[in-house]
Amino acid sequence: MKSVKAISWFLGITMFMFGILKVIIPTVNGWFTVQMTRSGLSEYIPIWTSITGEITVGLALIISLVMDEYLTNKTFKFIVQLASAAIIPMMVSAIYVHLQPAVPAEVLPLKIKPPFIPAFILLLALANIYLIRKQIKNPIV
Repeated sequence: MKSVKAISWFLGITMFMFGILKVIIPTVNGWFTVQMTRSGLSEYIPIWTSITGEITVGLALIISLVMDEYLTNKTFKFIVQLASAAIIPMMVSAIYVHLQPAVPAEVLPLKIKPPFIPAFILLLALANIYLIRKQIKNPIV
């Protein structure tokens, strides 16, 4: 359970901070808008949906970790699994954006064109789900 909590803290803070960063930096003509429009995703996904999703997922993880002692084990695992599952489409979209030739590296986090950051976050979300599912199958652990 320690690894699930460590991963959840990292994911929660990371998702929340990336969501808040997109609010602080002007949305119109900001780097996130450039990412969405040049990748073509803004035609299918409203920009506010991505920002709200990241903040919500981050807060869900952080609040569930802070309130852990007040939640049942089943409720805690459900929230963490749900939040981790919500990260998957976000990071798949982020990987897609990174791979688009029209999206310049200057508008990406840390100005890194290869999708290292979203792939890493995606792997952590998948690991979180796997570790919780493993615990549910082996309740003694």
